[in-house]
Amino acid sequence: MIDLSVEFCGVKFQNPIVLASGVLGVTGDSLAGVVRNGAGGATTKSLWPYQHEGHKNPTMFGTEEYFMNAVGIPDAGPEKAREEILRYREKCGAPLIANIVGGKMEDYAEIAAMAAEMKPDVIEVNISCPNVEDELGKPMACSVSKSAEVTRLVKEKVGDIPVTVKLSPNAPDIRAIAESVLDAGADAVTAINTLGPGLAIDIDAGAPILSNRVGGISGPALKPLAVKAVYDIYAARKCPIIGTGGVITGRDAIEMMMAGATLVGVGTAVYYRGQEVFGEIVREMNEWCVENGVSKISSLIGKIHAA
Repeated sequence: MIDLSVEFCGVKFQNPIVLASGVLGVTGDSLAGVVRNGAGGATTKSLWPYQHEGHKNPTMFGTEEYFMNAVGIPDAGPEKAREEILRYREKCGAPLIANIVGGKMEDYAEIAAMAAEMKPDVIEVNISCPNVEDELGKPMACSVSKSAEVTRLVKEKVGDIPVTVKLSPNAPDIRAIAESVLDAGADAVTAINTLGPGLAIDIDAGAPILSNRVGGISGPALKPLAVKAVYDIYAARKCPIIGTGGVITGRDAIEMMMAGATLVGVGTAVYYRGQEVFGEIVREMNEWCVENGVSKISSLIGKIHAA
């Protein structure tokens, strides 16, 4: 019997696979459905301290090589979030990660306090969305000082709830950003958010495919960058990491863990393999462990650093 459980910042997950923010995380029922389909935990969509409109359709599309989205982080506001998180708790006992976002520093402090009252198991701070740059300016995740400042603000508001900060592959030195947020009090980091923004054009229509014109790049093309980011951060600090970006199969997830991830975020894999992908990835990880004589999956975390 393979032990697939892992402990992340003192929170036990039955397996390392968690829903990444932005996919299927809108309602309590959809979040619980991800766990029923095999995930060890789930992450909400990004929560704002106020209602926030996203971008107009079309907001996403995919190819075999990559996926692009410019949803624009829509949110119905904190009251709706409370309702849906309560619904999740009624239906599911697996750990819940609340992802929060803001347009300016004070927004993060406000939504952090609100999110703490909802009692998630972990709070994930989104400072790195690449497809809202025209609205909010350069992502905070590209600035060492701003990343640290927002981390301190959040930590002051959330009490004992562990905090992970979601980092951007656009940062010139992601290790420096990771170290800045950890030094500012973060308990963990999430690596990475989508890359970009990128642009795709429908040449027959003579227009951009997305209504926002540009969007964040995820899917298979992102995985090598995500694995390298996880590797670099773990090499620098050996902190708890949620590795996310381009994970489609069980082998992808194991690769992410060997680079240093404790949890593995899965998002756009739903586009490629359907909502059953969470359980399929867990099954594939279990089969690999059996074939390779691994009895406890946590033993794989950071394995290549000892090689």
